[in-house]
Amino acid sequence: MPDLLVKPSPPDDDKCIVHITPESAGWNYVGFAVHQMLAGDAFERRFTGRETCIVVVSGFATIIAGDAVFDGVGNRTDVFAECPPAAVYVPPGMDMRVVTDTGAEVALCTAPSGGGYPARLIDPETIEVLERGSGTNRRIVRNILPETEDADSLLIAEVITPGGHWSSYPPHKHDTDNVPEESSLEETYYHRLNPRQGFVLQRVYTDDRGIDETMAAYDGDVVMVPRGYHPVGAPHGYDSYYLNVMAGPRRTWIINNDPDHEWIVGA
Repeated sequence: MPDLLVKPSPPDDDKCIVHITPESAGWNYVGFAVHQMLAGDAFERRFTGRETCIVVVSGFATIIAGDAVFDGVGNRTDVFAECPPAAVYVPPGMDMRVVTDTGAEVALCTAPSGGGYPARLIDPETIEVLERGSGTNRRIVRNILPETEDADSLLIAEVITPGGHWSSYPPHKHDTDNVPEESSLEETYYHRLNPRQGFVLQRVYTDDRGIDETMAAYDGDVVMVPRGYHPVGAPHGYDSYYLNVMAGPRRTWIINNDPDHEWIVGA
């Protein structure tokens, strides 16, 4: 199995610093890439048989998808701003071009698709923002592409976890295709930290401990979750941001908590 912790690389010609494919991940559905673009940068992509959600994580960009032009896409200069991002959904087989005059951090989230949904802007004002958990389990969730919105495979959200808090907690999993009891979804976590020199601890483990890894994820790292439970802890003094991308055989998010820690929900 590939290493579950993916470190960013020096930017290539398209300013791509993270590039995860189903082949490199050793799974079937999720693709994920991050481009750290400077003013004047541009790149082009086309994914056959895969839908794409282009999330403007920070900064501003013009996104051209086929004949559609989405100008000035973006809503913030930092991921820790108190507002959701802007994004553009692109169907499979469509030419895409991303251009920025001012600089932008752009994430490309992809998954299998048979097509059928047109390119569209995902406006920040339409993104659901909710608070989940309580006490030191409290975090803010922004549902960029939930199952209530049109897509074939992708489910995308971002989460802000204050320093000293836990997230994706109690530990839960979604690795069994047994709807309505549980759904099977691969997942990536793209981590950012404030201040940037911080880290989070993320554990990925299965009931049989066939996977049992605890990783220190730093600013810009990606943790891959092929299966198993996957809690995240943010140390005191360092706020955590992560962008989640999920996809699987069915587009629904149904989780099961680790039975050893289920009691926390009632408490």
